[in-house]
Amino acid sequence: MPDRPILVPATYRPLTITGAVLAAAVRSPDKMALVQDERARTYRALAERMHRLGAAAQRRLGLAHGDHVAVLGPNSLEYLETVLGLADAGIACATLSHRLSASELGEICTDARAQVLFADPACRAIVEAARLPGVREVVWFGEDYERLLAAHPPDAPPREAGEWDVFAIPYTSGTTGRPKGVLLSHRSRALAFSTMAAEYGCFGPDDRFLAIAPLAHGAGMAFALAPLFFGGTCDLMGRFDAEEVVRRLGSRRYTGVFLVPTQFHQMFSLDPALLAAHRETGLKSMISNASALPQAMKERIVAQWGPGLLHETYGSTECGLTTNLRPADQLRKQSCVGLPFPFSRVRLLDDDGREVPRGEIGELFTITPYLFNGYWQDGRRVIPETRDGWFSVGDLARQDEEGYVYIVDRKKDMIVSGGINIYPRQIEEVLYRHPAIGEVAVVGVPD
Repeated sequence: MPDRPILVPATYRPLTITGAVLAAAVRSPDKMALVQDERARTYRALAERMHRLGAAAQRRLGLAHGDHVAVLGPNSLEYLETVLGLADAGIACATLSHRLSASELGEICTDARAQVLFADPACRAIVEAARLPGVREVVWFGEDYERLLAAHPPDAPPREAGEWDVFAIPYTSGTTGRPKGVLLSHRSRALAFSTMAAEYGCFGPDDRFLAIAPLAHGAGMAFALAPLFFGGTCDLMGRFDAEEVVRRLGSRRYTGVFLVPTQFHQMFSLDPALLAAHRETGLKSMISNASALPQAMKERIVAQWGPGLLHETYGSTECGLTTNLRPADQLRKQSCVGLPFPFSRVRLLDDDGREVPRGEIGELFTITPYLFNGYWQDGRRVIPETRDGWFSVGDLARQDEEGYVYIVDRKKDMIVSGGINIYPRQIEEVLYRHPAIGEVAVVGVPD
């Protein structure tokens, strides 16, 4: 870095997620931003409620720029607008799943140093059973939350969030270990959204996205926010219902949807007549992520909804999106996750840090502007270990001669038998082909 100070031009504006949403509210104030069943928020209403919450956080709840809170519950309009409203005031939410136990809730709130907990009433039993020594107040969605907003004029927060400020803190433990808070900046998510819009083609102002995945998770939050970033409409489902999703897609209202492999499996378990009746959609893109999509399942998806739609994306909470397999390659590249996302580079390294030849297996490292700010643990920011800025979440992969990436397995999941490396995913791919097998997981046991 240069020793001389960096001069910021007068034209500079921070690149923030909330800034994009508020700009959309100025451009199209009466347009629907968020929809959930019979409830909805126009961009004007969303912006006003964001500002009211930011003012309430500072004047009533005693929160300041850089503080942390937590939000707990199933998907809801309130969950998403809480994250947005507080982030606009520079206050980051630890985004928590309503499926946590009371002990897990207490552990994460303590680790995150959450001073206030925003919670859905459906989680009252969990909250009341949890030990929350650092939480000064619980704000319940519903009357409690609405009174808080009504009592504060929608003034803009006195200090604007910066692009390197933490936007949200999802907690992840990967496959093992205690949960770690992933510090996601406005900048990393905003850049990722811009690339998602180019890659998937379903996040423009005229698009309507069906968001199903839990907002508590990195991908669920990202795919719900991306349409708002560009002034589109996000249709939020409170919970996954396979039949309801099939019917909604068949309504032709949606241009994009994000689904995980387990959800596809449940959809294909429905009556074939129902699937046949809702084959036609208005989709531009159907995106899958979170775990490996078996090749047999990819073939069923293409047969059901047609070619030209399915994207399989590989990424992580820490890295955002790393690779994408586009529709044209779904059947051409078997068990593949595609090419690196724009702005991203990948390297496959052996245990000594040397790059492996094409076709050989190595640990996947990536360098990208979508990377997180670090982990939040024990009340402090922890800088992750990297190789000269290249970061890995511990996945093994190979690349073919065209540069396409194939995830082999988690490094920690590899089985060694008789000196031979065995990768559970390879066995799973074979078993998925058997007509009597619906779902499969292969693990190693000591012998």
